Amino acid sequence: MKTDIQRGLVLRNEKCHEHYTTEFLYNLYSSEGKGIFDCRTNVLGHLQQGGAPTPFDRNYGTKLGVKAVLWMSEKLQEVYRKGRVFANSGDSACVIGLRKKVVAFSPVTELKKVTDFEHRLPQEQWWLNLRLMLKMLANYQISLTEYISGKMEHVTRRTLSIEKGF
Repeated sequence: MKTDIQRGLVLRNEKCHEHYTTEFLYNLYSSEGKGIFDCRTNVLGHLQQGGAPTPFDRNYGTKLGVKAVLWMSEKLQEVYRKGRVFANSGDSACVIGLRKKVVAFSPVTELKKVTDFEHRLPQEQWWLNLRLMLKMLANYQISLTEYISGKMEHVTRRTLSIEKGF
């Protein structure tokens, strides 16, 4: 971690060992990495929101998991030379997800350019351009000249007001 490569990943199964818990590994790496690197935990099951996963969710999650592992295997084979792994290119750290109906890997360096880190959202939301049509379908009394752009408008306590109609 003292070299140019400053990222690492620890994958752990919840049933791997009763004493090597996620909390234990986090505390261990945090203690040993003072001044060299920092740690974060990300338990995928805890990120899930919206209740129990459907069979579709489970199936899709399995497919994405398989694609991610295959991608990592291919990347490791590409960058393995003389007993060492050289993962210092921009596409060595990616996020898997849907991009225009296709499962794709997006380099983190590209995502950084289009992400609003303060609000933890993409800077452009594709569906915001559909708001006018949604209002028309819902029989809102609106003018067609009041087109609302696709930029995200963040709500804060200061912008909420009963006088303004929220």
